[in-house]
Amino acid sequence: MINTYIDHTLLNAEATLAQIQKLCEEAIAYKFATVCINSSYVSAAAKILEKSDVKVCTVVGFPLGATSTKSKVEEAKQAIKDGASEIDMVLHQGQLKSKEFQYVENDIKAVKNCIGTHTLKVILEICNLTDEEIAEACLIAEQAGADFVKTSTGFGSHGATLKAVQIMRENISNRVQIKASGGIRDSKTAQQYINIGVTRIGASSGIAIVEGTSSSTNY
Repeated sequence: MINTYIDHTLLNAEATLAQIQKLCEEAIAYKFATVCINSSYVSAAAKILEKSDVKVCTVVGFPLGATSTKSKVEEAKQAIKDGASEIDMVLHQGQLKSKEFQYVENDIKAVKNCIGTHTLKVILEICNLTDEEIAEACLIAEQAGADFVKTSTGFGSHGATLKAVQIMRENISNRVQIKASGGIRDSKTAQQYINIGVTRIGASSGIAIVEGTSSSTNY
């Protein structure tokens, strides 16, 4: 069932508590994998979802990835304490482009170490990376212990592409999964990504995807 692939997402800066509550209620009704929200709403969402199978996913170092490792670690720690089960952290793109690969690996590893067995997804922001950098980022993320690599924040110039996902798949082992996000608004597009190995879809259009309609939202 396609619903089980979906992280039902609301990351807009202006999102209200009422909208988060609605998001959670929709996730319960449609049996989505998670809700993906900003960290200030994690505790509220965890309370709403506590009797359901829907997990809480939140973002760290979002959306730029250029915050310090220490700040990412503290943000992740607090999110887990507040009830998050999954962390989507943004890779430090500038350090990757500077070929400071050890920095990038240590940045990811520090977050993974602090959240333990909880799921860590590393957001590459593919719109800012070359094909070679996407490949390198995947290799680094796996080496650092990431559970997923993820295409996009949804706030860049474009989201997921089939080409990028294929590059990602070629540069990780079967231990690491792929999350595609950004611009996936209908079931046909979502299925295309699933067919090439994506196991999670980040979308604010989850209901449209499940119901076979389409949406005009960006994420």
